[in-house]
Amino acid sequence: MNKQYNLFLDDVRMPKDVTWIELPLLEWVIVRNYKEFIDCITKYKLPSICSFDHDLGNEHYEEFFRAKETDNTIRYNNFKEKTGYDAAKWLCNYCLDKNINIPEYYIHTLNPIGGTNIYSILESTKKHMAENKG
Repeated sequence: MNKQYNLFLDDVRMPKDVTWIELPLLEWVIVRNYKEFIDCITKYKLPSICSFDHDLGNEHYEEFFRAKETDNTIRYNNFKEKTGYDAAKWLCNYCLDKNINIPEYYIHTLNPIGGTNIYSILESTKKHMAENKG
């Protein structure tokens, strides 16, 4: 693999399937779950760009519909399979530990609650890192 790469996290879709946001027309390394996401970054270092799906298994879809109909809160601790939000949290900790910037990112999930959670953790970490540089 080239030194620079772009990482696409989604359990079923390919980058060309994402039409609701404008992903750059690049070559992507595709990972299908949390473990593959971590393994890829651990082996090949930080990608130039990450694109996140939130729901990476059937249990995630079921919880999204429950949350949408009730309190708009995703009960992450009920999942066996980790989500794109978990991957984003791991990425934030990885960047904090190594004191490297969060890479450019896209959030291509169709789950608006999960997408907001991913955005919030990434932006909070970027803000924290910017405030504590020096």
